[in-house]
Amino acid sequence: MCKLRAPFLVLLGLFSMALACAHAAPAEPPALTIESQGEEFEFSLTNGMISLSNNVVVKYGEGVLTANRALINTNTGDIYADGSVRVQKEDQTWTGEHLHYNYLTAELDGQQFRTGRTPAFAQGESLQGNRTNNTYTATNAYVTADDYYNPLFKVRTKSLKIVPGQYFVAKNATLWVGKVPVFYFPYYRRNLAENNNSFAFVPGYRSAFGPFLLTTYHWVLNQYVDGAIHADYREKRGFGAGPDVRLHLGDYGEALIRYYYTHDKDPNEDNLGLSIPENRQRFYFNYTGTPLTNLTLNSQVAWWSDPLVTHDFFESEYRKDIQPKTYFDANQVWQNWSLDALAQPRVNNFFETVERLPDIRLTGFRQQIFDTPLFYESQSSAGWYRREFADTNIVMAPFSAARADTFHQITLPETFFGWLNFTPRAGGRFTYYSEAEGAGATTTEHYRDVFNTGAEVSTKISRTWPGVENHFFDMDGLRHIIEPSVNYVYVPRPNVLPSQLPQFDYELTNNLYLLPIEFPDYNAIDSIDSQNVIRYGLRNRLQTKRNGQVIDWANWGIFTDWRLKPRSGQTTFSDIFSDLELRPFDHVTLTSWTRFDIRNSRFNLARHTITFQPNNIWSWTVGHYFLRNDPQFGLGQDLITSTLYYRFNDNWGARISHQFDATSGTMQEQYYTVYRDLRSWTAGLTFRVQENVNRGKDYTVAFTFSLKAFPRFSVGQDTVSPSTLVGY
Repeated sequence: MCKLRAPFLVLLGLFSMALACAHAAPAEPPALTIESQGEEFEFSLTNGMISLSNNVVVKYGEGVLTANRALINTNTGDIYADGSVRVQKEDQTWTGEHLHYNYLTAELDGQQFRTGRTPAFAQGESLQGNRTNNTYTATNAYVTADDYYNPLFKVRTKSLKIVPGQYFVAKNATLWVGKVPVFYFPYYRRNLAENNNSFAFVPGYRSAFGPFLLTTYHWVLNQYVDGAIHADYREKRGFGAGPDVRLHLGDYGEALIRYYYTHDKDPNEDNLGLSIPENRQRFYFNYTGTPLTNLTLNSQVAWWSDPLVTHDFFESEYRKDIQPKTYFDANQVWQNWSLDALAQPRVNNFFETVERLPDIRLTGFRQQIFDTPLFYESQSSAGWYRREFADTNIVMAPFSAARADTFHQITLPETFFGWLNFTPRAGGRFTYYSEAEGAGATTTEHYRDVFNTGAEVSTKISRTWPGVENHFFDMDGLRHIIEPSVNYVYVPRPNVLPSQLPQFDYELTNNLYLLPIEFPDYNAIDSIDSQNVIRYGLRNRLQTKRNGQVIDWANWGIFTDWRLKPRSGQTTFSDIFSDLELRPFDHVTLTSWTRFDIRNSRFNLARHTITFQPNNIWSWTVGHYFLRNDPQFGLGQDLITSTLYYRFNDNWGARISHQFDATSGTMQEQYYTVYRDLRSWTAGLTFRVQENVNRGKDYTVAFTFSLKAFPRFSVGQDTVSPSTLVGY
C-alpha cells in the first residue's frame, strides 16, 4: 500500500493505473477523476482501493459525487461515501449521510436519502436503484412538490418507485397537510412530465353568471397528443362543456381543435340588440406546419353559433380577435420568388367577410437584373372574390367578381458621396375585373392600367462621444444617429376610378396608422387612385451602454405627407405621426405614439405609457389613450389606465389595475388581485368591477390556484390577458 501526502489539493487520473493493476474490462468505463483537500490518502496497488477524507470530489463521466470521506474500489467501481454525501448527474440530485454508488454499473443504494428534480422532491429510507434503467425504489418515504425542508403538502408511502423526470408510484400512500392526514391512496401514480394530467378549478361569482365553477382537466396521451376537457357551471346561464385537443406532429406541424357547447338559460343577459340562440357553440381549428422545405401551411376554422359566444364565455379570446376569419393558406418560398394560395370562405353569417375562393399570388422579391445596376420586383394575383355583409346590414347586398392583377417595377439604387442613398423607381400595373354578380352588383367588366414612378432619398449620420458619462441617466458613452428620408410617389389618374370597381381590397377610411404610399406595400388594389405626394421622415436615436450592452436611450421617429395635388376629401398635409420610446433610466420606459392634425392644430390620436420597474418587488405602468370622436375614426375614447404590482414578501403579492373613461367620468374596469404563495401552490383572489353601458355594473369574484410544478397560466399572462384571472 502506498501512503501519499497532498497538502492542499490532490488531482489524480487513477483510471489508467487501475487498468494496469486489474484485468482488462469488457467495456470502457467512464473517466474517473478524484479531488481531495485532505493532507493524506491511501492507495493500494494490490486491490485498487483508495481511501480519502476531507471534502472528497469524485467525477465520473457526467456524474459528480461529493462527501466528507470516501472509499473507492477502482476494480469493481464501488464508491462508499460518508458524511454529507451528494450525487448529481444532469438535473437529478441525491443526498444522504451514507450512500453506496457504483460508477461502472450506475447502481445506487443508501439510507436516509433525499432527492429532487422539479417538479417533485422525495425523502425516505432504504434507497436502491440503477441509473441504467433509471428506476429507484425506497421504503418509508414521502413525495412532495414543495421544495421546503419541511414541506406542507406531502404524500407519505410505505413503498415508493421513482422514474426521474417521468413518473412515481406510491403504494399505501396518505396525503398529509402539515401534521394532518387528509386522504388515503391504496395506489397513487403521478406523471412528472412537463405536460401533466391535472385538474384546474376557478370558483367565483359574477353578476351575469351568478355563482360559477369553471373546471378544466388537462390530459396528456403521449408526446403527440394532449389537451383539456372543460366542464363549467354558471348558476344563471347553465352548464357548458367541451374538449380541447392539441396535436404535435413533429415536422408536419402543430394542430389545435376546440369545441364548446352550452344551453344558455338566459341568452339575452348580455343582449346588444342581437338575437342570441339558447344553444350556443364555438368550434375552432388551427394548423401550422412546414411539411417540406420552405413550404408553410396555415389554416384556421372559426365557427360561432352567435357573435357574442366568446364575448360571454371566453373573454380573453374575444379581446384578442372580435371577428376571427376562416382560411387556408399555403406559401412556398424560393430564393427570389414566393407563391401563396389562399382560400377564405365565410362560415359566420353575422360577420362581414371578403371570400377568396381562391386567391393566388406570386411575389417576386427585389432582385438584380443580370449584371446591370437595375433591380426588379413584382407582385401578381388572380382569384374569385365575393364580399358578404353581415346579416344585420340591411343596406348593403353581396356582390362578387373575378380579378387578375399584375404589378412590375424597376428600381435603380445608387449611393453618392459614400453617404447619400438615392433610389428612383418606375412601374406599371394592369388589372382585369369581370362583370360583378349578386344582389349588390353595380360594376361591369373593366381593364385598368396604372403607371407609377418616384424616388426615395435617405442617409444615415452619426457621431459618437465615448467620454460622456452621466450617473443620473445611467449613461456610459453616447452615440447620436440621424436618419432623414424623403420619398416621392407619383401615380397619374388611372383610366378606371375606384368608384367604378368592386371593392374587395379597399383602403380603410378609419385607419389610425400612416398607410404606405408606394407599391407594392400599398396593397389596397381596388382603391388605387391618383397620387402626387412626398413623405418626409426623420428618425433620431441616442444610444449608450448599460451593463456592457448598447441600448437605445431614445428612439424617435416622425413622419408626415405633403400632398402636392390632394384628391377630393384630402388635405394638403396629412397628420404628423410621432413614435417615441425613451429609456432615461434602466428601470423606466416611456412610450409615446401620436397623430397630430396640422390644419386644426389638435391631436387626433395620442397613446402614452410609462413603466417603473426599479426591482423585483414592485412595478407600475400608467397609460393614457385618446382618440378623437370624429366620423373618420368613429366613436372617440379618452382612457386612463394604471396597473400596479407589489410583492409584500415571499408569500404575499398584489395587483391593482384600473381603466378610467375620462369622457363619461366612469371607471370602466377595476381589477384587484391578491396573490398567495402556498409553498407548493400559488393562489390568487380577484375582484373585478366592469361598467357596462347597457347593463350597469358587472361584479366578479374569482379564485384561481395551481401547483407551482404545473402552473395554470404562463408567466405574465395575467398582464397580457387579465381576464384569465376570472376565467377563460
